[in-house]
Amino acid sequence: MAQTSRAVRIHAPGGTDQLVIDQVEVGDPGPGQVRIRHHAIGLNFIDVYQRTGLYPFPMPLSLGMEGSGVIEAVGEGVTHLRVGDRAAYAANPPGSYCDVRVMPAMNLCRLPDGISFETGAAMMLKGLTVQYLLKRCRPVEPLEPGDFVLFHAAAGGVGLIACQWAKALGLRLIGTAGSDEKCALARAHGAEFTINYRSEDFVARVKDITAGKGVKVVYDSVGKDTFDRSLDCLRPFGLMVSFGNASGPVAPFAPGILGPRGSLYVTRQTLFTHISSRETTQAMADDLFAVVGSGAVNIRIDQRYALTNVRKAHESLEARATTGCTILLP
Repeated sequence: MAQTSRAVRIHAPGGTDQLVIDQVEVGDPGPGQVRIRHHAIGLNFIDVYQRTGLYPFPMPLSLGMEGSGVIEAVGEGVTHLRVGDRAAYAANPPGSYCDVRVMPAMNLCRLPDGISFETGAAMMLKGLTVQYLLKRCRPVEPLEPGDFVLFHAAAGGVGLIACQWAKALGLRLIGTAGSDEKCALARAHGAEFTINYRSEDFVARVKDITAGKGVKVVYDSVGKDTFDRSLDCLRPFGLMVSFGNASGPVAPFAPGILGPRGSLYVTRQTLFTHISSRETTQAMADDLFAVVGSGAVNIRIDQRYALTNVRKAHESLEARATTGCTILLP
């Protein structure tokens, strides 16, 4: 039976003024689909990339890649979810900025009773991203306890999860952030060292911290502003993991620059390659649920906005005025 739902959409790429709340019709799920009523919705930088057109989509576009709620209806062939289940997801296609939606069931996972809807909405995209970064992006010389890694934007939603999870794995994480307050926050969540990139040369500091050797891996979601100099932070055969463009996309570069810098490796990652099957999605989610459930990783939610205040939420995220995770509440 069809019902209506509020949905935040854009009808053309652009600034936050393009974000509008439309009334849309929501029907019953088809084969392989479910209908979910949201209790909380996650906000991520990928939403900004889609809004601005950096990641192009047909218009109009319903935004949002992450959410949690209760399953209202289940389509044919869906066996891992039932009506009434608590569930959370990071998934394509976009569309989580709404009250209720029909969506593919593949990437939805049952949310453990000990994890709240708000935490579930805040952690799925960010937590699964950290899971693949630390567990599935492997340098040629394997990461081992005691190894140094560099993580940019360490006080953000992904960064604070990474600080804690890396510490639990025995890694020595060096985090960068844009203020002394954000650096202190990253240290409080497990970063062994922090660097305020606005007042310090992060390459020089990394070399000082590692006694000139460099780190095995750099994890970089900042993009244009940090990519090139991050290569100078790597030890020989080190791995540069690019997974975002907060400052803009990385400029084209000649592969020949990697040889003189130490025969380096570079990879560009996206979560949705890693969660392209039901089995992998569930295995990664189980790992995330376990580390959150154990208390080794705490999901910090520092900003909550009503769905109707979505423009302000995007403005704060783009201005790098946020810490931890941000959620929207229907």
